[in-house]
Amino acid sequence: MNIKIEDKDFDLSDLAIKADLADYSPVRGCMVIKHYGYAIWELIQSFLDKEIKRAGHKNAYFPLFIPESFLKKEAEHVEGFSPECAVVTHAGGEKLEEPLVVRPTSETIIYYMFSKWIKSWRDLPYSINQWANVVRWEKRTRLFLRTTEFLWQEGHTAHVDEEDAQAMAKKMLEIYNKFMKEVLALAPIVGEKSASERFAGAADTYSLEVLLRDGKILQAGTSHYLGTAFSKAFEIYYQNKNNELALAHLTSWGVSTRLIGALIMGHKDERGLILPPKIAPIQVIIIPIYKNPEDQELIISECKQIKQELEELEIRTEIDADDQKTAGYKFNEWELKGVPIRIQIGKRDIENNVVEIVRRDKKEKLRDISRQGLTERIQALLNEIQEFLFQRNLSWREENIYTADSLEEINKILNDKGGFIKINWSGDYEDEIKLKEICKATVRVKALEEPNNKCAISGKDAKYKVYIGRAY
Repeated sequence: MNIKIEDKDFDLSDLAIKADLADYSPVRGCMVIKHYGYAIWELIQSFLDKEIKRAGHKNAYFPLFIPESFLKKEAEHVEGFSPECAVVTHAGGEKLEEPLVVRPTSETIIYYMFSKWIKSWRDLPYSINQWANVVRWEKRTRLFLRTTEFLWQEGHTAHVDEEDAQAMAKKMLEIYNKFMKEVLALAPIVGEKSASERFAGAADTYSLEVLLRDGKILQAGTSHYLGTAFSKAFEIYYQNKNNELALAHLTSWGVSTRLIGALIMGHKDERGLILPPKIAPIQVIIIPIYKNPEDQELIISECKQIKQELEELEIRTEIDADDQKTAGYKFNEWELKGVPIRIQIGKRDIENNVVEIVRRDKKEKLRDISRQGLTERIQALLNEIQEFLFQRNLSWREENIYTADSLEEINKILNDKGGFIKINWSGDYEDEIKLKEICKATVRVKALEEPNNKCAISGKDAKYKVYIGRAY
């Protein structure tokens, strides 16, 4: 499934605005998430929050402002985030004794508190999750994919040893993977990051990489084994079973409103959004069709009856009875917004006890669908659309995975097709730099397979098989 011209018609930011998901803020790089876009985020929160709690984590909230000295405690962490930090130096009309950083992430403030709360092996594992906003002063921004302020979920845990912490990091990675597949209908490639692509201060970073409709790759979620570096910096010691002091092993993991960007760019077409039913704020839109005002009451009454029946099955349903818009305008508007199913009802349909259904995913009209058993038919159709979109995204990913044995091949594939390229890699940092400079590509994650040839970048002995690509 090579990338088609129509898949590129809508730029992400353009589509986000036209579909009424978001708008630009007067502050450069920030966005206003409108009610339709925020409804998607609320559904993401609802699904993930249940899974996070089921995994044993509880929600809390930590301050937006972090003492600047906290970020300086962990060298790699401060080096990784310093260019992106917004710093408050004055407040209340006075200069602050110590500048405050607007949180780019919360490891430092949370681990300061962990050092107060964790004393014994009986306190471990210790976990906490928060839903919050963060600020990273990005130079290049794009709605939902890379904004100065964004919303996210971040979880943090402390453990007795590496084995327990690694197990948690991988467990949360699998929860994200399951959510993306079953709810967002996306098929990420999951794996471990290279050393240079790890989270700042992490020992290991695991990532979910999604191939979008324009051939670029998006890091959609991450889970990190942090080791003991932060524990040393913030003195998170506990008394073990031998009455000895030991350092806690830490993890952090999170996803953000970037998932909405993945959703948009993972399923869009030339008409606009295509939303998987499980994450669509409106799953069914009902449009009454009438020419004469005398038919209006009868038709709208039937629309309300169908809406009530669908809502009894917890199917999110709306009626568009706006008299100021033509039926054709409404069709285009709701297709742009990606509503999975459209039901059209006119006087003739009522007389014949039928409706017309339009599937957004296949652009397919189903005419003369019996009114009897309609709700069950809609429920089954929503399930079918959800599965179809996942299988289509999975096929898109698989058909756009290529192999290459040289920088020349890598460049040609990326320029002509995009997608993932699986290559043999030496593991050397200088080869990563060469890949970035010559091909504008990065190592996304390590593959499970063993390398079977020389490094495609340098010709050295290969240590890893990796997926590379051009990313947002």
